[in-house]
Amino acid sequence: MELEAFFPYIFATASEGFSRRLAEVYGKEHGLSREEWRLLFLIARAGKVDSVALAERTTLDRVQVTRASQRLEAKVLIDRATPDHDRRLRIYTCTDAGRTLFEETLPKVHSMAEVMMSRLSDADRRALEQGVKALAASLRET
Repeated sequence: MELEAFFPYIFATASEGFSRRLAEVYGKEHGLSREEWRLLFLIARAGKVDSVALAERTTLDRVQVTRASQRLEAKVLIDRATPDHDRRLRIYTCTDAGRTLFEETLPKVHSMAEVMMSRLSDADRRALEQGVKALAASLRET
């Protein structure tokens, strides 16, 4: 079997390409890495979230979460606090600047995603979305 016909390779390269195109929006315009954008997205949506939940809701491990959150904090986009009851835990919230950046950037990210998805027929788009959701669900079950 050729590598180009191997589904895991096809899926990984498509996902990476899609992600890189989205990174052009928040990366080039705002200097955010993919990890930083993922955390900012989750923190802005949740309002307040702890480090365990962030690690569970992303593909990032705890070290990546820590490093990305430190960079976001240095950019004054999030605040990080340590609760008295568990000194290992971190609680994250968006700063006003972080929320503003997120709210300004999200429509641009959606627009870039829509441009890429618009190249698919309606049937292919529905099939892709359904298939990826089914794959994600099956992976959560294992």
